[in-house]
Amino acid sequence: MGDIGTKLGYNTMDNGYLSFNQYRIPRENILSRFVSVDKEGDLDIKGNPRIIYQIMVKTRLNISAQSGANLIQAGQIAIRYAICRRQFKNQKGVETERKLLDYQTHMATIAPHIATAHVIYLSF
Repeated sequence: MGDIGTKLGYNTMDNGYLSFNQYRIPRENILSRFVSVDKEGDLDIKGNPRIIYQIMVKTRLNISAQSGANLIQAGQIAIRYAICRRQFKNQKGVETERKLLDYQTHMATIAPHIATAHVIYLSF
């Protein structure tokens, strides 16, 4: 028995594993939402396999769509931090420090990621 670990971008879903060696599980205790096993050991699929597949695809699309919103939120946090954070004194020795957002290299690093996040969000 163990934990598989976190999923990339889908940490709210917790998955694990359980392994049995020479142990018989009663049929009424088997977790069988979409399939069942009869007394002879034959597998019976409940419902339409297309519907089951559609649920899986829809879940994956929702994960992809939510990733854009999460990236936008991360960019918003980075911009707010860059506005509040002050760093480096002027060459003249003046005590006022500039905001991180005032530096072009900082904006050149953040801006493409924010633009990509908006494209991902708007594409869904």
